[in-house]
Amino acid sequence: MTDHLKFMTQAITLAEKSLAEGGGPFGAVIVQNNQIIGTGSNRVTLDNDPTAHAEMQAIRAACQTITDFQLADCTIYVNCEPCPMCLAALYWAGIKAIYFAADRNDAAGIGFADNFIYQEFAKEPAARQIAMHQIMRTEALHGFQLWEELEDKIPY
Repeated sequence: MTDHLKFMTQAITLAEKSLAEGGGPFGAVIVQNNQIIGTGSNRVTLDNDPTAHAEMQAIRAACQTITDFQLADCTIYVNCEPCPMCLAALYWAGIKAIYFAADRNDAAGIGFADNFIYQEFAKEPAARQIAMHQIMRTEALHGFQLWEELEDKIPY
């Protein structure tokens, strides 16, 4: 079995174990130098936390393992294409590759909103289902200016 298949099999196993424990049907494995450094399964309903997706759990675990907020030389294996939140977090983490099994349409077929949210993001803010209103931009930019002037900041 190739390493890709081995790690994907582990992600799928985590997803099925999550279901058996009352969680959602998603599992994720993060690998660095052919070693697993973080795993996660969906705990949204178990933790009453809409951000407790498998990928988010795996990112948190991997970052704790390597004591860094960047996963630039890491690969993630997930049993389903990441939702927009998780995909954004993977970009923020600097992950180098994503391997997924099922896709967003498969997730939509069992009642998950991933594809709908992808479609919402393609719309202009005013056309989205959740009302968005921009206010106090000038006041908020002051904090951005303070960040820009900060000499000892850690860029991310």
